[in-house]
Amino acid sequence: MKIVIRPLHIMSLGGYIVETEFPYRNVIVVNPTEEPIKLEVPVFNGEWLEEQRKLGLELTPLTEDDNYLSQFRKAKAKLEKLKEEKGVKVD
Repeated sequence: MKIVIRPLHIMSLGGYIVETEFPYRNVIVVNPTEEPIKLEVPVFNGEWLEEQRKLGLELTPLTEDDNYLSQFRKAKAKLEKLKEEKGVKVD
């Protein structure tokens, strides 16, 4: 299955990780481009990360020890700065 991440948008894929051997509990995905990007879900293995990075997505994999909210806010702030630089209205 594929889902589309809108241009200059952020989302979390925790519910799409189905492999128990996958080393991360969640992945924050940022589309820093001005084009929508399709990504393959569910996430089954570590190779998925590199495949999505090749599409231009910025990924932040999170382990059990990582603070999700802190990492999401950091990625969101970076995205908002990028939007301002591009002259996109920031919500």
